[in-house]
Amino acid sequence: MISFLIALFALVAGYFIYGKLIERIFGADSTRPTPAVTQADGVDYIPMPTWRIFLIQFLNIAGLGPIFGAIMGILYGPAAYLWIVLGTIFAGAVHDYLSGMLSLRRGGVSLPEIIGDELGVGVKQVMRVFSLLLLILVGAVFVINPAELLTNFTIQYATNDAGEMSGWLQALTAVMPLQWWWVVVVFLYYILATLLPVDKIIGKFYPIFGFALLFMALGILVMLFFHAHSLPELTDGLYNRHPQSSVMPIFPMMFISIACGAISGFHATQSPLMARCLKNERLGRPVFYGAMVVEGIVALIWAAAAIAFTGSFEGLSEYLAAHGNKPAVLVNNISVEWLGAAGGMLALLGVIFAPITSGDTALRSARLIAADFLKFDQSSLRNRLIISIPIFALSFVIMMVDFNILWRYFAWSNQSLSVFTLWAITVWLARERKCYLITLIPALFMTVVSVSYIMYAPEGLSLGYHLSVGIGVAVALLFTLLFVRFMRKNAVKIGSIH
Repeated sequence: MISFLIALFALVAGYFIYGKLIERIFGADSTRPTPAVTQADGVDYIPMPTWRIFLIQFLNIAGLGPIFGAIMGILYGPAAYLWIVLGTIFAGAVHDYLSGMLSLRRGGVSLPEIIGDELGVGVKQVMRVFSLLLLILVGAVFVINPAELLTNFTIQYATNDAGEMSGWLQALTAVMPLQWWWVVVVFLYYILATLLPVDKIIGKFYPIFGFALLFMALGILVMLFFHAHSLPELTDGLYNRHPQSSVMPIFPMMFISIACGAISGFHATQSPLMARCLKNERLGRPVFYGAMVVEGIVALIWAAAAIAFTGSFEGLSEYLAAHGNKPAVLVNNISVEWLGAAGGMLALLGVIFAPITSGDTALRSARLIAADFLKFDQSSLRNRLIISIPIFALSFVIMMVDFNILWRYFAWSNQSLSVFTLWAITVWLARERKCYLITLIPALFMTVVSVSYIMYAPEGLSLGYHLSVGIGVAVALLFTLLFVRFMRKNAVKIGSIH
């Protein structure tokens, strides 16, 4: 329990100490007008209260990553604690804050435009396509996953003690499988959330969803104190506990498994949504940096809960294997057994809302990215439909692909996008004579992680481990040389950085 409490305290302290430093380096200016005021259009640019923007940003970035990813990541051992804490404070929250603030400074532009402005037109074109595909992939993944969770939830609460389903449920399943009913419902919601003004659905329902998700995390946190004896400690050693440790090394596999609870490129695609609603630059730290810290706390809680509930790393591995390696079953059982019927129901709703509130804003972000590079005004419903219909169609087609394959490629694409974002921010910081080391170090680390993974993983090139890591290091060195060349070309000296 001591390691858990230290990690929890470090995350909170990181927000107040390192977050404040990052804000000062960026130079947030409370007097500078924001696009929510200067470009208000009643659709995407709408000033909203800070607490509402925070909850929306938190739900936009949360998804199932800090829950499912943390559960699968803790299989590697206590090293997951370190990655969640250090990744959140020094990489993820910095990535989210600076990408959000750069969007804010540039009129709420989408991520590809930010990356392209710093890394060149060619990279901008690649990022436009890459970001669109990633967001559509997120939309597809986060239709299937919540539909599965909703199916389990419905069966659980609409089946009597004898195992018989309610009459209305039998009637529905006679037409088509229950999961596909929920796929239709979730997808129709995504269509509405993508097309309607941001304050109509997202602005109204997210605070409710956010309460459920935060209640879930708080409830599980309280119960951890009653199961403290099972929690892992860093003093137990950082060696690999994964049941397939011979082929699943901590580096880079754990750093891909735990993405949204440490650093995630997907977050930078969501930040412009809220950058278009902020009324003051000084509110960026609680919204962007703060939401990422809260997500790190959620990941830490679920990583600890998975071990506490199953009793050990071996127990967690056996539990997941007995249930088809689906964390959803474990999340369901922890919620119900620890929080009771009513509390468990509310907690499960929070878990279900998490992917839904990322899926809808992923498709909304895809619409805005496409509209940005096509320079297609989005103030009319007709124009929004023209952009959105192809996005909806492609999402539906991708949903037909096996979920496990989709998730693996999403995880790698997610971290690869963070690499480009971090390098773009590093170039901007250097150009502005600011301390670029705050993003250069995470950029180098994530470059090695992302390249090593795709070289080593079965869904990648399946190369040898040492060769894969060597290629990752070589690519990071190449990017470093390109950055040094940029600095020399622009006469940027380390001594001039402040």
